[in-house]
Amino acid sequence: MSDAPHYPFTAIVGQDDLRLGLLLNAVSPAVGGVLVRGEKGTAKSTAVRALAALMPDVDVVAGCRFSCAPSSPDPACPDGPHTLAEAVSRPARMVELPVGASEDRLVGALDIERALADGVKAFEPGLLADAHRGVLYVDEVNLLHDHLVDLLLDAAAMGASYVEREGVSVRHAARFLLVGTMNPEEGELRPQLLDRFGLTVEVAASREPEQRVEVVRRRLAFDDDPAGFAARWAGEEAALRERIVAARALLPEVTLGDAALRQIAATCAAFEVDGMRADIVMARTATALAAWAGRTDVTSDDVRQAALLALPHRRRRNPFDAPGLDEDQLDETLEEFGGDDDPDPDPGPDGPGGGPDGGGGGVPPQGGEPEAAPETEESPAPAPAPGSGGGEQAPVKAAEPFRTKVLSVPGLGDGAAGRRSRARTEHGRTTGARRPRGALTKLHLAATVQAAAPHQRARGRSGPGLVVRRDDLRQATREGREGNLVLFVVDASGSMAARQRMGAVKGAVLSLLLDAYQRRDKVGLVTFRGAAADLALPPTSSVDAAAARLERLPTGGRTPLAAGLLKAHEVLRVERLRDPARRPLLVVVTDGRATGGPEPVALAARAAGLHAAQGTASVVVDCETGPVRLGMAGELAGALGGTAVTLDELRADAIAGLVRDVRATTGRAA
Repeated sequence: MSDAPHYPFTAIVGQDDLRLGLLLNAVSPAVGGVLVRGEKGTAKSTAVRALAALMPDVDVVAGCRFSCAPSSPDPACPDGPHTLAEAVSRPARMVELPVGASEDRLVGALDIERALADGVKAFEPGLLADAHRGVLYVDEVNLLHDHLVDLLLDAAAMGASYVEREGVSVRHAARFLLVGTMNPEEGELRPQLLDRFGLTVEVAASREPEQRVEVVRRRLAFDDDPAGFAARWAGEEAALRERIVAARALLPEVTLGDAALRQIAATCAAFEVDGMRADIVMARTATALAAWAGRTDVTSDDVRQAALLALPHRRRRNPFDAPGLDEDQLDETLEEFGGDDDPDPDPGPDGPGGGPDGGGGGVPPQGGEPEAAPETEESPAPAPAPGSGGGEQAPVKAAEPFRTKVLSVPGLGDGAAGRRSRARTEHGRTTGARRPRGALTKLHLAATVQAAAPHQRARGRSGPGLVVRRDDLRQATREGREGNLVLFVVDASGSMAARQRMGAVKGAVLSLLLDAYQRRDKVGLVTFRGAAADLALPPTSSVDAAAARLERLPTGGRTPLAAGLLKAHEVLRVERLRDPARRPLLVVVTDGRATGGPEPVALAARAAGLHAAQGTASVVVDCETGPVRLGMAGELAGALGGTAVTLDELRADAIAGLVRDVRATTGRAA
């Protein structure tokens, strides 16, 4: 931990829910951590780092790298056994997990050479060991690689970390307070990890000028003189630390009555949250709120505040749902199941962190979602006059999304871990062995033994052990799945503008976006209508942002198909420079018609040829309907070197052969 002063927790302006969520976890780590969601520049990381200075000191076994408690040391501790061990006190650690960390950095690493040759479990602890009995902080947790998420889930569920390499294993305790921060615009979390966070809070910058002025004033004062600024807030920090210690001491005496339990159970049932973890987290949070307020009884206000902190993120059914809670429904449920034995609420002492009623609780209004226009019968837009963009029509509501079959990029890639296309990865099935480049991460035991075996006599082997040298070690090569860049090019012209038709098109794109979310892809959205194409959403990991842009998409006008394809070509060119390992998949949603300008069809074919020349895997979703079909989408797919699929086939079993068709038409080698 750095010796430089951190920004004081008590100097943070506003952000009542954020401060309360963190403080409740400091009082009762059993609450299960907190996820902080919000736009950039809202003191998320500042508050989390400031929390570490408020955490009470912990007693540990002297010299133990795994922070064993002297009163109950871990019997399986790699540094144990700890008999008659000396105890020392030290500050609780806050360990930061970088988004790009390796698996060995997180869980630790075994010295495979010594393990094979000498049978010695030489183990270098990782971040999970450092965070034991402390705080594990993950900034931008939504960008964490899937394999690290899986390891975090296992450790959080079992309270222990396991490192296993070819039959050699090490286990150590890993119980920590998990705190994550994220900007929802950059993508959402996997539901399994989302549920592991006990609480969630939404933060946003204040719109009050006076409060913003105070934020700037304090930040500038801290930057000019960090030590002096921290000294001025030392008294408030000490008082808050004492209050945390007092609340921890009071916590075992807090009574959670039957009336409060009924309200908790009824609330979780009313909001249809999955599983029982929400009930348990609400109970622990309500108890911590009572202790924080200096009370020994849980009130209805405690239950209400606990619901606003523990339930919003557990109500998401898909990535396009905004987290939140209907507070009117919550109040009705609490009133219906409230008991007469509920004591009068006591707001508790006001402190720098705010009492349980100090924060607004829950989630701020989710702005930006337009109300759906009323459905009316509407015919396709008439042909516009020359030189005009045509009549723009109001956005239409997307049809109900459905489950799609897999669209994959052919060949074998090297992109970021995901679930779409085949790739060489650190995880997956073993396909061979090679000499390690850098540190050995996945040992191929058979290949290592085979490399060492011919040299045993020359190395003077005399015992049962195998004499292994570093040159004998072989790295396992593995094949798994990668995430791709799925770039949607959506026709929003007049030929697509009939309400019933465009609703079906939006429903299909929404379904593909949901599939992209589940497969950990980046997505981008190009639309074309009138006289030009528009990059509606630059490539991002936030598929819900793409869904919001799609929902607001207007329609009408000519069909500048070539402009849409050229815009997509430029987007992919830039993305190849930014992230050359992430392979693209182009999904063009159109009926294939091209109008406006001289020779629009020929121009579109030439633009499609640019993608074919780059070897871009592509799929054309044919939106043509009616008894007379011109087949222009199929011709476009041929020019792209891809394949065409109708809206009906997108959800039918007939699409099962699509990947083979894409591979055959693109001609790209594995």
